[in-house]
This record gives sequence, structure tokens and C-alpha cells, in this order.
Amino acid sequence: MNQRSPLDTSTRIGLVGLGIMGSQIALRLIDKGYRLTVWNLEPERYDLLHDTGAAWADSPADVWAACDVALVCVLGDGALESVCFGEQGFARAGTGARLLIDLSTSSPAATKKLAPRVKADLGADWIDAPMSGGPAAAREGILTLMVGGDATHVEDVQPILTAIAANVTHMGELGAGQITKILNQAIVGVNYILMAELLTIAKAASIDPGLLPKCLKGGMADSTILQRIYPQMSENDFDPPRSYARQVNKDLVSVMSFLKQLDLDMPVIAKAVERYRIWAEDGNMMEDGAAVSRLYGN
Repeated sequence: MNQRSPLDTSTRIGLVGLGIMGSQIALRLIDKGYRLTVWNLEPERYDLLHDTGAAWADSPADVWAACDVALVCVLGDGALESVCFGEQGFARAGTGARLLIDLSTSSPAATKKLAPRVKADLGADWIDAPMSGGPAAAREGILTLMVGGDATHVEDVQPILTAIAANVTHMGELGAGQITKILNQAIVGVNYILMAELLTIAKAASIDPGLLPKCLKGGMADSTILQRIYPQMSENDFDPPRSYARQVNKDLVSVMSFLKQLDLDMPVIAKAVERYRIWAEDGNMMEDGAAVSRLYGN
């Protein structure tokens, strides 16, 4: 980072993206005493933060100019590039933040493409830190972060990362965080379909599907997916959405794109991705991601 100095709660943080995850991260950082300047494509999302002391900016460029560290939490590569280099993007500010933390689930290719441009045009460093855990974990500061980037930069922003996450792992060089998130999404996506099928089997076999998480808890088949997502499916509990199918589907498309780049044939993953896509594209993009169980009539 330029003119390295220790980070503490006097560090000015900018946050672009106040969706399901970004809004909860903002609230968490405010709770921890950080000063925030925020922007979101849909301004009404600021209503969640209006009385918290977070300052609203009129553009990503204004966020950049007002902060020391910029956090980005947006929906994929296109949005990320627009925030950085669009008409109102960071590059329009000229000076401002000295480091960008990309919390989005974007592609390793986008990271490798955009990070050098941010360094060249704005003199700022970049770490990729995609997250897992959901909005409740974001609000409680117990997210999992998969981090890529220079070790020195990662160390510099540890106070910010550990304010929002209980598990922060530096996976390697720039882009390694996004590669790890692809693996994470493969696990999650395949298990969404698996949970939906297990629910269908349990009902067909006339056992109480609601008892399955309790019965299997602590055993080899136990998982966060079984304890958190499966109960949503068995209870038909999808409103309000904890995540959107469009995001899960986008991430699974990215999984398949990455496998293609590696020239790998992974039939189990491919089948699950296809099943999820069929459901999501049938008018369900804004449904809860777990509502894919309805594909099976549940």
C-alpha cells in the first residue's frame, strides 16, 4: 500500500454495493466503529443505513475519493469493471483509496485484468476476498473469507477483514481467493441439488424429512448445508430470500467456465449445474436460492 500505516477504526472505509450481503457488512463495520462512505446502484438501499452515520456518496468515484480502503460487493465481473472504470467509476476520482478489497464473487480472469489497471491508473493495490456464510454471518462478523493478493497487503488490512470474518485464509497470489470461491460454489451448488433430492427421497420413503438434520448431526454426512439449507427446503421457508437464485446460478455458470478453461470433465458438478440452471431460468431468478427444491415438486 502507498505510504503504509497501521489501520484502525480511524481508517476511512468506502463500500460499494448494499445488497443482501453488502448492507450487513456495512452495519457490522459501523458497529465496530469504522467510518463508512457508501454507494449503491439502487439508492433506496441506503435507507437501511440512513440513521447509522454512514455517509452516502453520489457515485463510486465519490466513494473512492472519500476513503482510504474501498470495499466492493457487487454482482460479478461486469458490475465490478463498471464500478472501477465506468462513467462514474473509481478511476474518475483520480486520487483516493490506496487499496481495494473485492468481496464480490467475480472471476479470477477479471481480477487479473482489473487489478493492474487500478494499480496503474490509481496507484492502489488490490486483494480479492470473496466470502461465504450468508447475510446473518455478515451481520455477526463471522464470515469466511478466501483471500488472494500480496501477503503484505493482506496483513495490512487484517483489522478490516477480521472485523467482518471469523475465518480469514490467505490462499495465495492475486486471484487465488476467487479460484477458491469457485471451488466453494461447486460444493454449495451440488449440495443444493443434493438436498432437494434427499428431501424428495425422504418424502417418498415416508420418513419425517424434518428429523433428518437432527438425526445426522455430528455424523459424517453432517454439514452447514444440511443444517441450514435443507430445513429451509423441508419447511418451504423462502420468504424473504436469504440469497437469490440469480446469484447462485451465475456462480455455477462461472464454475463451468472455469472447468472448461482447465479442460476438465466433471460430470457430477455438470449435472447439478444444469439442473439448477433449468429451474433458475424458468422465471425463478429472484427466488431464494434454496427454493430450487420446488423443481422436484417439494
